Amino acid sequence: MGREEDYTIEPGADLTEANLRGANLTDANLNGADLSGAELYQADLNGANLHGANLHRAHLYGANLYHANLRRADLSGANLHRAHLRGADLSGANLTDAILKGTKMRGANLTGATMPDGSIHP
Repeated sequence: MGREEDYTIEPGADLTEANLRGANLTDANLNGADLSGAELYQADLNGANLHGANLHRAHLYGANLYHANLRRADLSGANLHRAHLRGADLSGANLTDAILKGTKMRGANLTGATMPDGSIHP
């Protein structure tokens, strides 16, 4: 079994299609980062700031996004199957065509979020 690695990432970073599988990104500041198509399978993003981040078609299967700031993030087409979003702030996020099967979202703020079917959450 490999050891977990810690990553330091600058806000607004271009991480398009980056392989961050299993990465420890706890409390990382990824404000405005481009993570489109990134591999974040089972990554730990607990408390991470992903405000306005581009996560279009990102693979977040089983990722830990507890209390993450995903306000106004683009999660369109993202795979969030079995992701943990309890307490996350998804207000104004774009979840169009996102896969949410098995996602744990209790306590998440979805105010104004565009849901997978295109409807706007109240």
